Amino acid sequence: MKITITGKQIGLTDALKARVEDRFSKLDRYFYKDTEAFVTLSVQREDQVVEATIHSGSLMLRVEETTTDMYTSIDNAVDILERQLRRNKTRLEKKMKKEYVENVAFDKILDYPENSTEPEGDIKIVRSKKIESKPMTPEEAVLQMELIGHNFFIFTNGETGEANVVYRRKKGDYGLIEVD
Repeated sequence: MKITITGKQIGLTDALKARVEDRFSKLDRYFYKDTEAFVTLSVQREDQVVEATIHSGSLMLRVEETTTDMYTSIDNAVDILERQLRRNKTRLEKKMKKEYVENVAFDKILDYPENSTEPEGDIKIVRSKKIESKPMTPEEAVLQMELIGHNFFIFTNGETGEANVVYRRKKGDYGLIEVD
């Protein structure tokens, strides 16, 4: 696995780099082909944040973990990624495209414990909704999102004419998703 480590408002020491490489290389056994991991370490006030994205073919895994200790955040992030793979193993094997199966070593992923409280089985869509998308700015979309009390809002960007999504992040600020 090729691991790219970056730091935001934190000095990347050799010990931190070694911990990230050691812990994330543990995930190598789950992937057949060249896999890339992008790990960002940052400090936000007293919080130590690890954000990681793993790309293997068109399969993408992502985690964000925050604790008061950077080493704990790194360890927890890897544990969460392993849990994501275990939890979704059957779904990926049965339902996803062939490309996923070629990149992931399903035989090396342990089954998720049966006594877990996680939902199992097929993905069920229980509600469908049509929306009218009017051109607006991202700021107007955030206002609309707040008015309807949702965590995200789909809209047509008035400047680009493309479909965009604004969403509320865990820390209370907002994000914008633009489609290429």
